[in-house]
Amino acid sequence: MVYFNMIERETHQILISTALERNPVVLLSGPRQCGKTTLARTYVDANSLNYFDLEDPTSAARLEEPMTALAQLRGVVVIDEIQRRPDLFPVLRVLADRVDEPATFLVLGSASGDLLRQSSESLAGRVEMIPLQGFTLQELGNAEEERLWLRGGFPRSFLASSDDASKSWRQQFIQTLLERDLPMWGVRTPASTMLRFWMMVAHYHGQIWSSAEPARSLGSSEHSIRGYLDVLTDAFMVRQLQPYHANVLKRQVKSPKIYVRDSGLLHRLLSIDSMRDLVAHPKLGASWEGFVIENVLSIVQPDAAWFWATHNGAEIDLVLQYNGRLIGVECKRIDAPRITPSMQHALKDLELERIVVIYPGDRAYSLHDHIIVAPFTQFCVDPDTFLRS
Repeated sequence: MVYFNMIERETHQILISTALERNPVVLLSGPRQCGKTTLARTYVDANSLNYFDLEDPTSAARLEEPMTALAQLRGVVVIDEIQRRPDLFPVLRVLADRVDEPATFLVLGSASGDLLRQSSESLAGRVEMIPLQGFTLQELGNAEEERLWLRGGFPRSFLASSDDASKSWRQQFIQTLLERDLPMWGVRTPASTMLRFWMMVAHYHGQIWSSAEPARSLGSSEHSIRGYLDVLTDAFMVRQLQPYHANVLKRQVKSPKIYVRDSGLLHRLLSIDSMRDLVAHPKLGASWEGFVIENVLSIVQPDAAWFWATHNGAEIDLVLQYNGRLIGVECKRIDAPRITPSMQHALKDLELERIVVIYPGDRAYSLHDHIIVAPFTQFCVDPDTFLRS
């Protein structure tokens, strides 16, 4: 993993360092293989007694008596793959409450649902949570936009020696997640069923979700389908972007929009293996929209994010709660975005402070006092330029 060090993740290092200074426990959560371990090893060497990898039998054995093992340690203590030992959260609560606070704990987790719930319940007021995905364009630089979009942000996929090697890694990642990781986390659905479902989700990418059609296709109940979707969401593979509800008379969409969070995994599920395949594929626009949305959310880290749509066709791709303000974001893969009725409705109905229209061009310009067009690459370098009033 030495080549991972070629990519400096300075923003996340600052976030983690700051969080460790003000909290006894910091939870770094994200999908497997997204770089959590590499970041954690900048704080504690893997050979240190302060480092525990719960996939390593030696570390697991050291934590057979967790209070004894952890109470004597000083400084930063790393516990990787914490979802394997949820019983450690009550122990961490006791250690976090020590008056002298001799140690701070950086814990890493690869499954969100129960993990976040258990940490919130056991460590309320003691833990700060930091989400981590794969690489963003801000971290890599604008010259890597095409490769990042095609291969996705997982370090081993992005840094693979060729597109074929990247494709092979992503295929193995999907197989390992379905055949090993999900069963280890308690999922009893057959891997073949989950793969078929995940491929259906890929075809829904960027659309309003309905469980009815996948249920018919798989011969399952809608309740089961919703459970499958939650499993992939908890594994950080799918984003369910929830609808924003404004106090207006218009009938508003109440179902979530669905995105495969990593563009590289989306392309593998859709059998898109090259830029030539991608530009000719009917999901080209939806793929770019999801790619932009994931970068925006990772870079901006808003307090909350939704989409907004009405049954009359008005829609805004993102509604961000950012520094106490509501800001709209539209993703337009066209040469010269113009004001649309949807933008006008969103400004009025949602009382947005502004709308940022992100497009693949190279020139920023204003469409309206409250609507600005931003090149995607420029937005990733300095988002505040476009988000501030």
